[in-house]
Amino acid sequence: MCGICGEVRFDGGSPSVSAISIMTDVLAPRGPDASGVVVRGNVGLGHRRLRILDLSDKSQQPMVDPDLGLSLVFNGCIYNFRELRTELEGEGYTFFSEGDTEVILKAWHAWGENCVSRFSGMFAFVLHERDSGRVILARDRFGIKPLYLSMVEKTMRFASSLPAIVKAGGIDTSIDAQALHNYMTFHAVVPPPRTILKGVRKLPQATIRIYERDGRFKDRRYWDPPYCRQAGDRQRVREDWQELLLDALRTAVKRRMIADVPVGVLLSGGVDSSLIVGLLAEAGQRDLMSFSVGFEEANGEKGDEFVYSDLIARQFGTDHHKIFVPSEALMEALPGTIAAMSEPMVSYDNVGFYLLSKEVSRHIKVVQSGQGADEIFGGYHWYPPLVNSNDVVSDYGKVFRDRSHAVLRTQLADSWIADEDASGALLTEHLSRRGADTPVDQALRLDSNVMLVDDPVKRVDNMTMAWGLEARVPFLDHELVELAARIPPEEKLRDGGKGILKDVARKLVPSEVIDRKKGYFPVPQLKYIAGPYLEMIRDTLASQVARERGLFRDDYLERLFDQPSQHITPLRGSELWQVGLLEMWLQAQGV
Repeated sequence: MCGICGEVRFDGGSPSVSAISIMTDVLAPRGPDASGVVVRGNVGLGHRRLRILDLSDKSQQPMVDPDLGLSLVFNGCIYNFRELRTELEGEGYTFFSEGDTEVILKAWHAWGENCVSRFSGMFAFVLHERDSGRVILARDRFGIKPLYLSMVEKTMRFASSLPAIVKAGGIDTSIDAQALHNYMTFHAVVPPPRTILKGVRKLPQATIRIYERDGRFKDRRYWDPPYCRQAGDRQRVREDWQELLLDALRTAVKRRMIADVPVGVLLSGGVDSSLIVGLLAEAGQRDLMSFSVGFEEANGEKGDEFVYSDLIARQFGTDHHKIFVPSEALMEALPGTIAAMSEPMVSYDNVGFYLLSKEVSRHIKVVQSGQGADEIFGGYHWYPPLVNSNDVVSDYGKVFRDRSHAVLRTQLADSWIADEDASGALLTEHLSRRGADTPVDQALRLDSNVMLVDDPVKRVDNMTMAWGLEARVPFLDHELVELAARIPPEEKLRDGGKGILKDVARKLVPSEVIDRKKGYFPVPQLKYIAGPYLEMIRDTLASQVARERGLFRDDYLERLFDQPSQHITPLRGSELWQVGLLEMWLQAQGV
């Protein structure tokens, strides 16, 4: 797990070592153990390293293989690298290191762009071919590892975080109006390739991009699983799906134990993280460290789920650590949390993951986490209303969107709202694609391939990597997801959602955890904004830079400040926090 960056000149010039060094410095929290910069002709590569596999200097990056004429920077982990290495050795390749980075180099040389389909893991990498001059960018199937880009004339920069590119300077930092529409509609999700800034884009997940020497490029999406029943699936009974799913979960969790350092678990006390602990215990894992976080209650809403995480820790004998965050500590952590965001993210649990990761990083470098299960196995409340939908685009929008286009026109300033419903068009494009059998399948595909990437996945990466902590997400194992996509929706929606996953969990996890009301990562102070939180947002939105930016209508802001706790989105988010967070993030980035 690391941070990568670089600059490629397509005009024959030399890359800016100064810009690469600036980006590398910004990425230091992602890789506190080592750093490096390599410049070859028109390509400069920068790297920050977090030592997880092959702790020696032999796996330092940027990694250059002069015999093959390849240079590489890589962020992530290839869980099946040992199997791939054995196969490559059988084809005559020799290795000078013991980690997964060199396997990517040899795999590219052996198999070309098809190598990415053979990788099981999370990754973002940039590779330079000396002889052809080509530059290759690739991102894993779920975009677990980020990759941001900027193009100014004939110069391309890339980095693991958007702030690194901004800090290097020279880009357009004006607001992208369509991205703003997405932000306000999809609770801060801005799907690729856009970001909130016009001058920065992101490589879509499951995509490989190949730049020629002159800057021309082509993209190829290498993974797009069908959400359909395959031959024989309709004859399977519930017990068949349970058996297949349990086997796939065991494999997914086992894969993510690959490391040369200990691996722990972020334990919320919900079904997903509890199941991970249960599977690790079943596999014989000993001395497992687990970590939970809780907050003060507000407006009568409890701020922790320690009763359930404690139960799981006792059941499986983990070395459990609880972090309780008083309100004043939460307030103190907000600036650091916002600064750690590659893009503005409104979910309250950002600060929870930030503070939890700070504590966890004092004990351990790698954890498994339960993100993705709700999107993969139908755990959210907006799926059941779609079962009998005859207009999935409209019906999905009613249950998922924060606000309609018409309402948004009364909230954004006139100069920032277009006549077209950009977010509605995006829903139509994704939900209407072929390859999904039912409206629920269509919604699950959209959420797992788009919304998941730029909300919980990005959130976990940003907050853990702010403290040099690697988070692995077994529910996003691609083979597990391919299986889940085939499971009939009714098996997922049973039992209040995630029915088939709960069936499997019952084999390992106490019923008290499974049968309780669905929990969230509660941070009530940021949902029911009052006191110092209210004043912080008021000061931010009243600042001169915010007034000059003029994103929101004054009458809308007045309504929010008059009754902040009354303006809650359909998905339980605070509208005031949504608009305030955006401005706080922009100011934190110096935009």
